Amino acid sequence: MNEGGEWGSGARKLSLKAAKKAITVTQDGKRRLVLNNMGFTIFPKCLLKLRNLDELDLSRNQIQKLPEAIGTLKSLRRLDLHSNKLESVPESIGSLIELTYLNLANNRLTSAGLPSTLGFLCQLKTLNLGLNQLDALPSTLEHLTLLQELALFDNQFIKVPEFLTNLRNLTKVNLIRNPCMFAHAESERIRKEKLEHKEELYLVHESFLCKRCLKICKAEAGKILRKERKGEKKTEKLEVLEEKKKRFSGLMTPNSVAAVTQDFWRLKSKR
Repeated sequence: MNEGGEWGSGARKLSLKAAKKAITVTQDGKRRLVLNNMGFTIFPKCLLKLRNLDELDLSRNQIQKLPEAIGTLKSLRRLDLHSNKLESVPESIGSLIELTYLNLANNRLTSAGLPSTLGFLCQLKTLNLGLNQLDALPSTLEHLTLLQELALFDNQFIKVPEFLTNLRNLTKVNLIRNPCMFAHAESERIRKEKLEHKEELYLVHESFLCKRCLKICKAEAGKILRKERKGEKKTEKLEVLEEKKKRFSGLMTPNSVAAVTQDFWRLKSKR
């Protein structure tokens, strides 16, 4: 508590006088007020009188609710409310049409707590909604045509919002640690494993195969030849196989059979 008690008991209250003293001016002339980690549990009402404020940082507090009157701070260009206890955002936030940066990460927001009026923030370039409890976004966000960065990490999205593909200026979307990304990562892992899998080709002479294995090899080779006659596109593996067969006409290639009948493969004892 400072002298004169301008911050109030336990630094949880704020006077208008103290708030004005805390305002700084940035190099580009913006009026900035940083009140992060001050222990506020409610939004300081005196801030609603600072109509010419350009940047407001109330991050790392314990604010549970924003007043409807926050929409009167129409000069705000940056609003940082990350790491509080917000469960919803008032519809009046749509009145802050000069906002280019909005950080609501690490709160308790649900999809029901996001108003459709967020779509009115037509100047918004950065929106951080990470570390909440969201599984959907208001469809009106498709109107944020200037949006460049969208953070949705650590939420509950089971699919990527479809309208994001319509935001032409959107260059960065963070969806890590969402159910949809776990599923995507798993499918990508399987896909890469298939692409990286290399099948080794072993050539053995017919005399080294037992009658049963030789019969299976010939049957499989016959299937391949029939497919080729029907004009089916050769795979890289079959092209290699045909080339080998041309060079070594007396050799068999059991690879394709081994994949299905692994138990049958064995080498015949030397005569």
